[in-house]
Parts: sequence; C-alpha cells; structure tokens
Amino acid sequence: MVAPHVIPLTPAADPPQLAAEKAALRQQALARRATLDGQGAAEALAGIVLAHCPPPPGAIVAGFWPMGEEIDIRPLLARLAARGHAIALPVTPPRGAPLLFRRWRQGEALQPGRFGTSTPPEEAPLLRPDWLLVPLLAFDRRGARLGYGGGYYDRTLAALPGATTIGVAYAAQEVPAVPTGPNDRMLSGIATETAYLPSERF
Repeated sequence: MVAPHVIPLTPAADPPQLAAEKAALRQQALARRATLDGQGAAEALAGIVLAHCPPPPGAIVAGFWPMGEEIDIRPLLARLAARGHAIALPVTPPRGAPLLFRRWRQGEALQPGRFGTSTPPEEAPLLRPDWLLVPLLAFDRRGARLGYGGGYYDRTLAALPGATTIGVAYAAQEVPAVPTGPNDRMLSGIATETAYLPSERF
C-alpha cells in the first residue's frame, strides 16, 4: 500500500473574514472542550462506532493518538485491531502537504512527532487508509468540522477520494454551524459518546 499522493499546490488561504470567524470559534471550542468530563467517553464512543458505523471487513483504518482533551479513541482502535483491521496513525509532514499514515500495532512504541503528536517510527510501512477517524474541535450536522488551523486533514481528505471519514468528538462539541470555505472537506458523519450523526449531505 502507498501513502496519499502529495498535492503539488497549496490551496489558497481562507479570506480574512472567514479566517477570523474560524479563529474565534476555535478559541471558544478549545475553552469549551477543556471543561468536559471525559469519564467513560472512550468506551462509549467505541460502542457507538461498532454498533452504528463500523468499517467494512478488510478496511484499512486511520486513527490518531489523542492529545490533551481530545476524546480518547484508543479503546476503539484496540477493538478494531481485534477485528482484523490494519491500523495506521498519521505522520505530520511540512506545511502544505497531506498527512502520511504508517502502520501501527497494539503495544508498539511511538515516537514524538510535529506539534506534540505521537507517531509510528519511520521504518513502519506506509499505508493508504480507506476509513478514517478524524479529530476536531467543533462540528455541525452538515458534517463540517473545525480543526486546529493547519489544513492537514482537508488536504489529506482531498487526496483520498471515496474514503469514509468519521469525525470523533464529545457530543458537547457540536455547534449550530461551522464556518466553511471552498477548501474545507465535509465528513461522512460524526461519532460521539452518545450517538452517530450521519452527515446531512447524504
């Protein structure tokens, strides 16, 4: 398997007004998430995904190693691996390129990556996922997500046409509307500790 191809041109930056709206919502979302009690959420999220939106047999699953107050998807990754799915974790490249994904197995050591991430070592094989768990700061019922501002997942999803993309978050991270522009990629759905919300665009 190979990694997503690199998009040679970086999409144009958001217009100033849209960038300001996203920045304001990002600060609000970070503050809100910091107040949430995550007790029991990891196992509840795993149950929701496996019951309502599991990957098909044989799918290569991309997850991520949670940072800070992000909802913990590690129990879900363990259960997906037990079902026979190959698990990949993202590696953050220099700005302007999509993420790479390297194979990871339960118990294998990780190494520090960019921006505080934890990634498989360089010798781990590259994989091309077709089913992704996507972190976020805020989401809406359209399947729009607010990320951290680097644009990595938008570029990555553009490089993986046809992939299923499941945003994972606490239910309290939902907002009425995430400001979006032409560079923003919608998700297939959102899984929280309480429900699975398929994107309203489907």
